[in-house]
Amino acid sequence: MKYSYNEMNQVLKNNDFSFKKKFGQNFIVDYNVINSIISKSLIDKDTLVIEVGPGAGSLTYMLCKYAKNVLCYEIDDTLKDILSNNLSEYDNYEVIFCDFLKRNVSDDLKKYSYKKVYLIANLPYYITTPIIMKIIDDKIDIDKIVIMVQKEVGDRFKAKPNSRDYNSLSVFLKFYYDVKKLLDVSRNVFMPVPNVDSIVVELDRKKNLAELKNEELFFNLVRDSFKQKRKNLRNNLKNYDLNKVESVLKKHNMDLSFRAEQLDIDIFIEISNEL
Repeated sequence: MKYSYNEMNQVLKNNDFSFKKKFGQNFIVDYNVINSIISKSLIDKDTLVIEVGPGAGSLTYMLCKYAKNVLCYEIDDTLKDILSNNLSEYDNYEVIFCDFLKRNVSDDLKKYSYKKVYLIANLPYYITTPIIMKIIDDKIDIDKIVIMVQKEVGDRFKAKPNSRDYNSLSVFLKFYYDVKKLLDVSRNVFMPVPNVDSIVVELDRKKNLAELKNEELFFNLVRDSFKQKRKNLRNNLKNYDLNKVESVLKKHNMDLSFRAEQLDIDIFIEISNEL
């Protein structure tokens, strides 16, 4: 497969393809960026890769080259012929044309043999958080996630307490994953060119998770703490035992006048286990 704006444009024209704004479609057409994602992901022939939104197959082509199998989920079935043609030299991939968010992914994985599962994808803004939360909520057994997302989204993924980008998702991800940035990506490597730059983020599944007495309570506590971000914990956590919340906060020289963005994940875990 050749990587250039003109060649990709010609392929799309030949197939009468039109970009659909509702799906947030921006196809990457830069070999160097794709090669960098592949090399930093450390995939090998023991790896099953899940890709959400393969588009025209630019990233998929390279995934097929290095992974054991590639399982793709694509919501736009007008891409069938394009993907089939662009991936014609490989037989180790499957494309399921469906809405990933409605799919039982764990069932799909049962027919494959593998040692590790990675999710590697270029994700549109509107679906990034729902995809991450689906993986967490459905307990899909994925060892590592490498995703290209809009820069502002990636900044929230890796945000730390007392920063503008720190939110409930930052806490959830930190509970399950070690998060780091792999590379910055210019908007100019996409077709069509989006309005913002992107970032590639790696979420490496933690081997040993922190002990929680009640996982559901923990997630609800974190969500409620950030419910109205500018309000303090006293206001956001009215439906909790504030005496127990404050008893934990005092151990860290804090009180109920503090806001959620000032609390590290360890404090949220401690409060949750106290309640």
